Amino acid sequence: MSAAEEVVAEGHQAVEAVPKRAMTLGTGTSLVVLAALLIVPMFVKNFVIFQMTMLLIYGLAVLALNILTGGSGQFSLGQSAFYAVGAYTSAVLMEHANINYALTIPISAVVCFGFGYLFGKPALRLSGVYLALATFALATAMPQLLKLNFLEHWTGGVQGLVVTKPDAPFGLPMSQDTWLYYFTLIVTIAIYMLSVNLLRSRSGRAFMAIRDNEIAASSMGVNVALYKTLAFGVSAAITGIAGSLGAIAVQFVAPDSYTITLAISLFLGMVVGGVGWLPGSFVGAAFIIFVPNMAESISKGLSGAVFGVLLFLVIYLVPHGARQIAIIGQQLVGKFKKN
Repeated sequence: MSAAEEVVAEGHQAVEAVPKRAMTLGTGTSLVVLAALLIVPMFVKNFVIFQMTMLLIYGLAVLALNILTGGSGQFSLGQSAFYAVGAYTSAVLMEHANINYALTIPISAVVCFGFGYLFGKPALRLSGVYLALATFALATAMPQLLKLNFLEHWTGGVQGLVVTKPDAPFGLPMSQDTWLYYFTLIVTIAIYMLSVNLLRSRSGRAFMAIRDNEIAASSMGVNVALYKTLAFGVSAAITGIAGSLGAIAVQFVAPDSYTITLAISLFLGMVVGGVGWLPGSFVGAAFIIFVPNMAESISKGLSGAVFGVLLFLVIYLVPHGARQIAIIGQQLVGKFKKN
């Protein structure tokens, strides 16, 4: 059963299977969300705009993991490594080669695609927990690799690199944070639409066939090795773009910013948002950004414990994440319209 169909309501009562079009939001809901994303920054402070920018960036990284895990069924705990490669690619190109920040983003995507594709090749022999352990090792090793002496001239070593935040182009009357938010929003919308089209395409159907039954997919003529490595490459490319945008937004890159904690947070965001449901990627990103702050406001000394309790409640009440809430809400609206 596909991730878009395997939804169980509270009390273990089966709910109606979700059609393929429900992998994204409806047209009306999408327009409302887009209008809110365009208008809200005009009425809030720069710090809130920065938080919204980071929500979009982490949402992209979670979406990339969703394509890999929810799309092709491959588990990964190494997304922080691809995020770091994207961030450092942009930082090095901006600070050492004086390349425009916008041009560094597609370069990061290409570099990370190659990195992910090459990593996916040997990973073909692994699956399940063994693949998760391999990607875990990658995430653990990346911060140490970035600290190597022969790379220190480029990466800044332990101290990292400071990145210059760009000004709004063409003399537009907006702050740096506001411009970067709208720039990130444009990139996010473009990647989101491409991701939806990818999963609806022949390649996307191949991903899902491999996820559901690898042997059956192979017997139907799907090139399993090609599509599994392609899924790794695409996921790494999108994560690299998120890393580039994150480096520009935060204005700083350092090895210890991209530890295994980041990888686990992204995986957590995917689970909370709903595995295989692309809009849930941004719900999961909001969870990993705002809920720790809420936990700290409740108890600074026990913020970790409070966060754990909140996470447990979310997983217990809605085991399929935000996707489950959206499906139940959609069904209630449908019944209301019939009545």
